[in-house]
Amino acid sequence: MMTTGSPTPTEGPTPPADYRLLLPEGWFRILLDPDQREKSVDALVERQFRGIDNAPHLKEELRGDLRRRAAKAHRSGGIELYLSLQAVGPFTIPASLLVTLAPLRHAEPLPPEELARALAEDAGDGDAGTPAPEIGVEQLAAGTAVRVRRLARQPGGNGPDGPDNPHGANASVSVEYHLPVPGTTAYLLLTFSTPLEPIADAMAGLFDAIAGSLTWTE
Repeated sequence: MMTTGSPTPTEGPTPPADYRLLLPEGWFRILLDPDQREKSVDALVERQFRGIDNAPHLKEELRGDLRRRAAKAHRSGGIELYLSLQAVGPFTIPASLLVTLAPLRHAEPLPPEELARALAEDAGDGDAGTPAPEIGVEQLAAGTAVRVRRLARQPGGNGPDGPDNPHGANASVSVEYHLPVPGTTAYLLLTFSTPLEPIADAMAGLFDAIAGSLTWTE
């Protein structure tokens, strides 16, 4: 996990060997390392189709989709991918968490306040039709972090209140947490996402609680 990417050490605290997150019941972890990826995907697929023997096409479709998604996440530097399988009645609450180790090309660690300013400047250059992200600096148990909440419109529909999208169903909400890795110049990036804009605040609260549970381990 934390060994992936080998963050550049600096003078000061000893870099942690790993991290620990507390996830709600119903979230499933996919290890993104190529040597472990297929085993993780197969375990998730078998769990989802336990007791269902008459849907081989759907089963293989899910397997292929998860493999493609995991491979894409690994190419972008992902370490682990968590998918929500939480259910409310007959419905599954779709959400994901991608954990990425992001080495920064700086001789010295970049303070979170400076990263927040840089992200805000980049956001100012975005598309006029895209809502500006909410960017702030927060204190977590694992240290000072930069929090970014974004709303992204998806293709289709006629806008957030149009007839094809009466409840904002074509928008996704993401919450990012950028956490400096102690004793290195790297950041650990937690990227949460859900397509459920109508309950965005509740989902963001859940994401905040998960991020707040992160602790470094030796």
